Amino acid sequence: MRIVCLSDTHGLHGQIEVPEGDLLLHGGDLTRRGRLEELAEAAEWLRSLPHGHKVVIGGNHDFCLEQQPDKAKDLLVGLTYLQDEFCHCQGLKIYGSPWQPWFHDWAFNLRRGEPLREAWAKIPNDTDIVVTHGPPQGILDRCYDGREVGCQDLLERLETIQPRLHVFGHIHEAYGQRQVGDTLYVNASSCTLRYQPIQKPIVVDMAI
Repeated sequence: MRIVCLSDTHGLHGQIEVPEGDLLLHGGDLTRRGRLEELAEAAEWLRSLPHGHKVVIGGNHDFCLEQQPDKAKDLLVGLTYLQDEFCHCQGLKIYGSPWQPWFHDWAFNLRRGEPLREAWAKIPNDTDIVVTHGPPQGILDRCYDGREVGCQDLLERLETIQPRLHVFGHIHEAYGQRQVGDTLYVNASSCTLRYQPIQKPIVVDMAI
């Protein structure tokens, strides 16, 4: 299966060339300001892509998905939106969750410690692919100022589950991929720190 990973498109999707594949994973921040009309435009773009299955989650910019969930989810018809839930695609179990360690007053924030541990505890042990908005601690989470801002509790849960693939974004400047043990970690942020959508979608070929 060819999996195409992207994240943090921030409404600039028209400038992004997306390779063909079987499964498309979007790690959140479809919008810049979190408005319903922005989400509608991003959803229309995603539906226009040729991939047979498309999975999306929310990100910290996607306020409408947190504050107006019913209206927002209605705009995502034809896509698989995951918020602390899973789906199956060609035998792969995919779990998606938008939460991240508290980040100013953006959407989908949780405090470090017990609130995030409870969120990550919901990920089933037999998950093949995990999609979150934010990174785990110490893996593709380094900010421009050198701080590693990922979630330690997420890292510990992933080390227990050992999914085949973990896709995320949020920290634009940490774009890239890294293999750690049995898990391929992918920071698929499309935008740079200056919101230039020039970081290419990352393609993963996975045997099923």
